[in-house]
Amino acid sequence: MRKILAYPLTVVYFIFFGLLLLIFHPIQWICLNVFGYEAHKKSVSIMNLGILRLTHLLGTRYSFVKESELPRDRPLILVANHQSMYDIPMIIWFLRACHPKFVSKMELGKGIPSVSYNLRHGGSVLINRKDSRQALTEISKLGKYIEETKRAAVIFPEGTRSRDGHPKNFQLMGLRILMKTAPSALVVPITINNSWKMLRYGKFPHGIGSHLKMQVHAPMEQNSDPEALLEKVEKKIKESIKNS
Repeated sequence: MRKILAYPLTVVYFIFFGLLLLIFHPIQWICLNVFGYEAHKKSVSIMNLGILRLTHLLGTRYSFVKESELPRDRPLILVANHQSMYDIPMIIWFLRACHPKFVSKMELGKGIPSVSYNLRHGGSVLINRKDSRQALTEISKLGKYIEETKRAAVIFPEGTRSRDGHPKNFQLMGLRILMKTAPSALVVPITINNSWKMLRYGKFPHGIGSHLKMQVHAPMEQNSDPEALLEKVEKKIKESIKNS
């Protein structure tokens, strides 16, 4: 019965979701080209709040827990498990004060109104997952960018999303590069739960009645033993993942 109800609700959701992306594409262009970075960033934050609100049509609820305040005068490396595309609006909105920038796959850099524009012009980097040299070069650029601007880089070490909530093995090379190129950055583990349920049936229909949870753990200082820190970050994220 739940899946049957999900079909018409998803159709309604997709209509409004598509309209939202179409509306905010020219808004982003105007904000960036007329008013500059801060206006563009604000438009992106509001757009992602809109996405979160639209998911209420699917009965989606959100919980957000932040264990401690995050400083605004230091770069941050936000490290999260990855369960679905709905991880991203949560990070952008709930951590908007940190100016999050993403390591994203190149395919998302074109063809998607609003989303592709923001990835190309908002400070994120697009990587070719088949070209490790290009990927590491772009991640290095992002590390230098946040070191200079005191903003935040978001990286999903699993590489691809978990389709059932169970975490995949972390691929840590990208995170190592970010730490190396942003040596003053704090490393912030983030655990996301239940966003995989939004796509439990695939892309259509969406899951309904999901309770998405995002937990931002206390930031960690980089130290003389980066491998120990990486192990600690992975453990902190994974021990808070709930698969129920």
